[in-house]
Amino acid sequence: MELYNTLALLVVMAAIFGYLNHRLLKLPGVIGLMVLALVSSLGAIGLGKLGVEWVVKAGQLVRGLDFHTILMDVMLSFLLFAGALHVDVRALGRQGLAIGVLATVGILLSTFLIGTAFYYLLPLFGRPIDYLYCLLFGVLISPTDPIAVLGILKAARIDKSLEIRIVGESLFNDGIAVVVFISLLEIAQFGAEKATASVIGHLFLMEAVGGVGLGLALGYATYWALRTIDNYQVEMMITLGLVMGGTALATALHTSGPLAIVVAGLIVGSKGRALGMSDTTREYLDKFWELLDELFNAVLFVLIGLEMLVLDISRTTLLVGLVAIGVVLVARWVSVGLPLVLLRRFYPFDRQTLRVLTWGGLRGGVSVALALSLPESMPRELLVGVTYVVVIFSIIGQGLSIGPLVKKLGLSTGPAADDVAH
Repeated sequence: MELYNTLALLVVMAAIFGYLNHRLLKLPGVIGLMVLALVSSLGAIGLGKLGVEWVVKAGQLVRGLDFHTILMDVMLSFLLFAGALHVDVRALGRQGLAIGVLATVGILLSTFLIGTAFYYLLPLFGRPIDYLYCLLFGVLISPTDPIAVLGILKAARIDKSLEIRIVGESLFNDGIAVVVFISLLEIAQFGAEKATASVIGHLFLMEAVGGVGLGLALGYATYWALRTIDNYQVEMMITLGLVMGGTALATALHTSGPLAIVVAGLIVGSKGRALGMSDTTREYLDKFWELLDELFNAVLFVLIGLEMLVLDISRTTLLVGLVAIGVVLVARWVSVGLPLVLLRRFYPFDRQTLRVLTWGGLRGGVSVALALSLPESMPRELLVGVTYVVVIFSIIGQGLSIGPLVKKLGLSTGPAADDVAH
């Protein structure tokens, strides 16, 4: 019953905040929800210091939530599948090399740049930590969050070729980042001698290559099933079974669930929607996954806001976080710009494109979830606090300004949407 009450509270709060945002703030959906949750959390913290009993209980409730498990093991697959359903696979294929390089080389380069800068900056604040922990922060803050990116770019009405590059990178780079994060975490916990090149190579094959392979198998199996029947109720259950069963199977096989679901979603969204469904089924599929996407997005960003109730962000952590914002943005600029310079022969780009790719690389729930998964034996409190500061700025600061930036640079295909669907 406790789990039900927790979920009920989150959904009720998401509904209330969504209503207030729509009527009063009129901010993009995910941003408005998180702003209201943040304000509520800050107000609750103040009341908690006054000893208000219900606030103390609310803090205990939030503290008992396993954010990492809720997002990475439950919600992420639904959100990735919903996002992948409407990605133009042909356009994605035309940008495939650029997306692949940004999602791999870009992640590794960003990890190194952020980790190294962090290592030399932290002693200036009296908080030196081992280089390996700095690299852990570098990799967990490097992936751009598809959950935040998809909705905000939709509102910005960005040029389609640029949008597909940002969205494609966001859909794939979190899976790569998780592999690198797990590898570094194993080195930190068990020593470099146990995390040999062969061990890391095997992990990459199991997680990344295995995830893509499983996604192909699940996607085409689902496509075949959808083609052989014409019953929208059953077809909705098949797609739901794909996401839930596919995630569970990926976990059992020790492979990447996010990558598997993204690949399967791309197949169902392209071949399944075009060749395996009637118009009625296609309409219900879109509405069904749009509703789930809205619901999980709302709950996720309310959760991010509520985490303020349990995080202890000191003045030093806040200052480090503010500096880290600049470091992350510079690292993003370099890790995007350098690969694109090398690929310029195949993918011409200009300064405006690089600016949007840099500023549009939002960090979100995935970074928070990875930070919260760090064990207490590491400088967890510092890394979680700094991650949180960067994520809040990314979603609110970059999220609110990406639309005006796109319009100013002449990369918008139309007037900015008044509201965001996600």
